[in-house]
Amino acid sequence: MTRTPTFDRRSVLRAGIAAGALALAGCSGGSDDDPASVDEVEPDGPFQISEVVSGLDAPWGIAFLPETSQLLVTELPGGLQLVDREDETMTELTGTPEVVAAGQGGLLDVAVHPDFPAEPWIYLTYAGANDEGETATHLGRGRLDLDGPEFSEFEAIHVAEPFLDRTAHYGSRVEFGTDGMIYMTAGDRQFKNFDQSHVAQDLTNELGTTLRLAPDGTVPADNPFVDDSEAVDSIFTYGHRNPQGIDVHPETGEIWVSEHGEKGGDEINRLRAGGNYGWPIADQGCEYGTEEPVAPDPQEGDGTIPAAHVWACGVARFPPAGMTFYEGDTFPDWQGDLFVGNLAGQYLGHLTVSDPAADDPTLEEVDPLLDGNDWRVRDVAVAPDTGHLYVAIDSEDAPLVRLHSE
Repeated sequence: MTRTPTFDRRSVLRAGIAAGALALAGCSGGSDDDPASVDEVEPDGPFQISEVVSGLDAPWGIAFLPETSQLLVTELPGGLQLVDREDETMTELTGTPEVVAAGQGGLLDVAVHPDFPAEPWIYLTYAGANDEGETATHLGRGRLDLDGPEFSEFEAIHVAEPFLDRTAHYGSRVEFGTDGMIYMTAGDRQFKNFDQSHVAQDLTNELGTTLRLAPDGTVPADNPFVDDSEAVDSIFTYGHRNPQGIDVHPETGEIWVSEHGEKGGDEINRLRAGGNYGWPIADQGCEYGTEEPVAPDPQEGDGTIPAAHVWACGVARFPPAGMTFYEGDTFPDWQGDLFVGNLAGQYLGHLTVSDPAADDPTLEEVDPLLDGNDWRVRDVAVAPDTGHLYVAIDSEDAPLVRLHSE
């Protein structure tokens, strides 16, 4: 059956924090230092660094257009830029949705239909408002005609409800799986109760989840909770806090996500249909401003799935943003490695991944890249034709950066 969110909104508001909560530096705020310009950055790995374009306003998501030299970049205030990698030019597309660019909200991620241009759909996630001014994470799509170029016929196709009077933790990465379905993350909107009553543990709403949808926004009949009358049918996994990275593993085809913890507790998770990923009842982070664990005694057998990798409370914080598995010939030693944007840490994280199909894969963080430049790395993606890494820096007047071998 198709079920829409129907939980008691007043109770959830009482359990949460006040609207307009302080945006944390690891999530949305910038550095006090001016980020280095590209020509000031010394390579710290087997690559060269070059600027593709500059002047981006808080870039958030990157998506390559197949069989072209072009890619799309979203900007948090609402811009959608068409970038030509060869000409190193960009064109702002009109026809994008109205967004709420406040707190951590705005125009967020972007994905391209896997059959583009035969299916000319471009998918955007964003913070959108209802008539009362409350916000929710939206998914919409529009048609892209490169001959114009023209972006048109945009429509919202799903809203991760409920709408709330707050502007944090939208999650909001989107990716197509190998099954042709859309996987979209939705954050917990920064609710602060740390027990079973938390919205991320409540299957009657879409907060703190990953959603699985057909390309037109409808719910697939084989979603894990479609036969559960007490659950929202769109949910694929739950128990997430603020998932801000997503990618498909190139060998296994499984969906992996990265998500922000509270204070520590930042995670990399490998998704299993119907899985509960523990927030906040099984977590290795601490409450902000304390050294008190969010979940001091996680119980074995509580039905939650442990993270594939976690940065626990007490270690250097790693608020992970956009991520990608490396596939390409340019850097053969990186084949299969995971690259993850780091916001507060201001570098590009690099992790090796062993036995990705095993029940307990091994992830090991190795030397970070682009460290020491005051670059909050928001997203990273691999060009499918060249194997170059493209990096979006979270800043005003920001560059799009390419890591390449020559």
